[in-house]
Amino acid sequence: MADNTAINKKYLIVLVAALGYFVDAYDLILFVVIRKSSLLDLNVPLESLSSTGLNLFNIQMIGTLLGGIFFGILGDKKGRLYVLFGSIMVYSLANLANGFVENIWQYSILRFIAGFGLAGELGAGVTLVSEIMPKEKRGYATALVAAIGAAGAFTAGIVGDLTPWRYSFIIGGGMGLLLLFLRVGTFESGLFLKSEKENVSRGNFLQLFTHKDKLKRYLSCMLISLPIFFVITILMQLAPEIAAKLNIEGEVTAGKAVMFVYIGLTIGDLTSGLLSQWLRNRKKAIILFLIFSMVCCLLHLNSFSISLNLLFISYIVLGFSAGYWISLITLAAEQFGTNIRATVATTIPNFARGAVVPITFIYQGLMSLNDNDILKSALMVGILCFILAFAGTFFIKDTFSRDLDFTE
Repeated sequence: MADNTAINKKYLIVLVAALGYFVDAYDLILFVVIRKSSLLDLNVPLESLSSTGLNLFNIQMIGTLLGGIFFGILGDKKGRLYVLFGSIMVYSLANLANGFVENIWQYSILRFIAGFGLAGELGAGVTLVSEIMPKEKRGYATALVAAIGAAGAFTAGIVGDLTPWRYSFIIGGGMGLLLLFLRVGTFESGLFLKSEKENVSRGNFLQLFTHKDKLKRYLSCMLISLPIFFVITILMQLAPEIAAKLNIEGEVTAGKAVMFVYIGLTIGDLTSGLLSQWLRNRKKAIILFLIFSMVCCLLHLNSFSISLNLLFISYIVLGFSAGYWISLITLAAEQFGTNIRATVATTIPNFARGAVVPITFIYQGLMSLNDNDILKSALMVGILCFILAFAGTFFIKDTFSRDLDFTE
């Protein structure tokens, strides 16, 4: 009976981490979907929609970067469970408040707070799940977290289209607060509790940059993530402009691209996790997905005059090919010891998300050099992202079924 109770509690933690990531992904994509309607309702001039929306997005990204460092260090000092539920509470309250904003200043402050809170959930959840599950099965658990979580972005596309923007935020905040009730019955990672008793520095973020081997592992994980954000930042968000250049007939909106890409991401994250289990090697699974993603991106940018339905299928395939995100975060968590694992698993996703800024900057620079040739500029950015990603795979070791009971 005791064994069954312990197993049930482990499954409960996996469920909480998965649903937490669901709300996390919901919020990140919701703003993309309701950006225009919310800003118009707040009396932002039509000619200022793009700049105001970009500013709000950047403010949220600054929040995620700072929150990633804060919650990562906190996760190694105070515990994974502490951060998991703390981050859920922060971004849920911010989302609820977002539904009642009256001006851009309030919107900006709450987007920052929401981004700050969102930064902690995924890293803490993956770290906790990785540490409590048997080492041979942790890939199945994190794959489930990814699949359920990525579905949150798909849900955001539907809810954002069907409900007023204020209600969309309130729904997201309400879902997050409901998760707090699941705190009862969960438990902290035994590996963390053990590390607390050891005389070792915990949550020392700076040590990642003062030791050559740690820095190499850390940067490699971030480089491997770049193609994912190329697909999301360039191919997905610029879908209408790219479709026009490809001579696609019919209406192509960013909302539809988001929906189809994230359907693919959901399936891809689950598949990459299962593939890593079947191969018993996470690195090989990620490399296979990188190769497939590169081929898909090249084909997509050369899909001239295809039908609208084929284009939507292309978005699903693009999303699927970029669906190695959770396998990468699991690989990153397994690279480092218990005393800095949460810091790594929390900062890497948020620093990787921050990669959208240099990707966008390079794309805009290439647009100027290429006489505003969208397809050529996108192709050049994509090639750079894939070169860096493949380079990252050469400097990192596989960690499948690695015993995580060690410290740095």
